[in-house]
Amino acid sequence: MSTPILDTARDVLLTEAGALTRLADALPPDFEHAVEMVFGRPGKVVVSGVGKSGHIARKMAATLSSTGSPAFFIHPTDAAHGDLGMIEEADTALLISNSGETTELLVIIEYCKRFDIPIIGISSVPGSTLMLASDCELLLPKVPEACPIRLAPMSSTTMTLALGDALAAALIRKRGFSSTDFGVFHPGGKLGTQLTRVGQIMHEGDRLPLLAPDVPMKDAVLAISEKGFGSAGIVEDGKLVGIITDGDLRRQIDGLFERTAGDIMTTAPITTTTDVPVGRALSIIEEHAVTALFVTNADNEPIGIIHLHDLLRLGVK
Repeated sequence: MSTPILDTARDVLLTEAGALTRLADALPPDFEHAVEMVFGRPGKVVVSGVGKSGHIARKMAATLSSTGSPAFFIHPTDAAHGDLGMIEEADTALLISNSGETTELLVIIEYCKRFDIPIIGISSVPGSTLMLASDCELLLPKVPEACPIRLAPMSSTTMTLALGDALAAALIRKRGFSSTDFGVFHPGGKLGTQLTRVGQIMHEGDRLPLLAPDVPMKDAVLAISEKGFGSAGIVEDGKLVGIITDGDLRRQIDGLFERTAGDIMTTAPITTTTDVPVGRALSIIEEHAVTALFVTNADNEPIGIIHLHDLLRLGVK
């Protein structure tokens, strides 16, 4: 189906996709230098731009900060009225201007030159004021704007945004930034929940329902009830050798109190480790139709336990 509205939408998307392809095929020669500069300097990345470039700059700063490269956005007008003090000599400036002639950026450029703060510039115009002032020139290819009248910034802002993502991604690789590190910066919401590790929520110490194999089942039942996890781990020489669950008690009720924990236990219990994401732990619980998992270390010693209810309360899905 084709209508003028749908044709316009497709034209915008295809034009922007073509712009990104051009950018990927001709990454700025200074791109790697920019990555090394940010990685090698101890300060933050100060990102700035005006108008739509300012919106892109805010997103860049947020992405860099959440992926291990501390950054913040500063508005050039605010900078001219006192916020220049936020920029320190150990920082790196990342300035965005499609034309390269945004006058509001001049105050930041002059300040950076005065204090020998390196500048990474993003622009579409070689030889512009911004590019001439930059230590790293991230020059965007000249492409038509996706706007139907070819005036409103669309292709250029899309390329700038994508180039910022590329910079952040390269720094992730350079820093060896992991999903665990990412979780540290995203403790809230669903994303933070999914990145939580078993070791962060497990019960430990005196809360663990642990028994020796020779414990009479009368005492074992009391221990299982007292701890409230619906199960008990059987430990021999410090190792987890088995588990008793409520289901085991029901299945072997006949003559139960004449036996020991070692007689009733299921050997080779399903376990997990502290570094497993809670979402994976829930999958293990569902896969094996259990309600709790013991957490063991590299020597198979029980160091914690998590229950299905712990995961549900946390909102794990």
